Amino acid sequence: MSRPVLYVAITNHGFGHATRAASVVAEIQRLCPEILVAMVTTAPRWLLESYVTGDFIHRPRGLDVGIIQSDSITMDKAATLEKLRHIRAQERSLIASEVNFIQQNRVGLVLADIPPLAAKIAKAAGVPCWMMSNFGWDFIYQAWGGEFVEIADWIRGCFQQCDRLFRLPFHESMSAFPTITDVGLTGGSPRFDLDQLRSTFNLTAPPERTVLLTFGGLGLDQIPYQNLQRFPDWQFITFDRQAPDWLNIRQVTDHQYRPVDFMPLCGRLVSKPGYSTFAEACRQNLLIITITRDDFAESPVLLAGIQDHAQHQILQPDEFFHGDWEFLRQLPQAPRQSEAVRTDGNQAIAEAVIQYFAQ
Repeated sequence: MSRPVLYVAITNHGFGHATRAASVVAEIQRLCPEILVAMVTTAPRWLLESYVTGDFIHRPRGLDVGIIQSDSITMDKAATLEKLRHIRAQERSLIASEVNFIQQNRVGLVLADIPPLAAKIAKAAGVPCWMMSNFGWDFIYQAWGGEFVEIADWIRGCFQQCDRLFRLPFHESMSAFPTITDVGLTGGSPRFDLDQLRSTFNLTAPPERTVLLTFGGLGLDQIPYQNLQRFPDWQFITFDRQAPDWLNIRQVTDHQYRPVDFMPLCGRLVSKPGYSTFAEACRQNLLIITITRDDFAESPVLLAGIQDHAQHQILQPDEFFHGDWEFLRQLPQAPRQSEAVRTDGNQAIAEAVIQYFAQ
């Protein structure tokens, strides 16, 4: 009897969509190792392997654009629009190519986060399409107006063909989707012995003076590292390969380690708005310090989510880029809601997928 095959299509944007989808895949493999997973994404294999320890097929295909960026907050709208037009022009051949792959490999289900074309691909291949996200790309592009409005309409038409959406916390309405199931936060869990991490990275400061700096897969060009010299008895953990070699900075360059692995050793996280980082920090009850981000519709939704459910400090960009970072010594804001956010996203989606294949 052949193995059930799951086709996981991941949006071609940054690392966050890849890591949260990979967290779900890891849970599927843990609960049901016989399901074979094809991960369809341009994200690097090392990133996927840092979350998924079992075997999988890596099919490097870009089914959408996301946003073209030079770093984690600098967006190039003109280049994004040009690439979107290119994908629309290639729509028929892209769909045909993926339908061929799905049929040849006897794929039984498409799970997407959240390339719009995945729904059309699944429909053409005759298999269901499920999606998972806290926002749709129509929501992002619609807010930009102009020529992006027509693109947003096209995307809504794709999403309307999706059979089921698993809507993650910190979400917009996602009203284009006909069938919505709300689930909890997704994300990875720490997997290294903490004493081993302390020893390997010489982490001697207590958690209240240990700070995790992470700005997504694209990083940030202008992190004001000079401010860290004002905190000589603190320790700062960063994945930035351009970080200075200072006594209070611990640089992590080995791909086996992920930001979430260090979260239990830290008292606070300093980041830009991003679902996957926020979700993993909330799952670890970590204080989140983040900046506002104009002109990106998901940002206010994410910030409202952490204001509701996490200890937090919200900074203006000027305070982050040009201030003295005294905010590190200040008390955080308490969450506005007493009810904790659900954290069962990985399990809920994985169990639904397994149940589908068991039918």
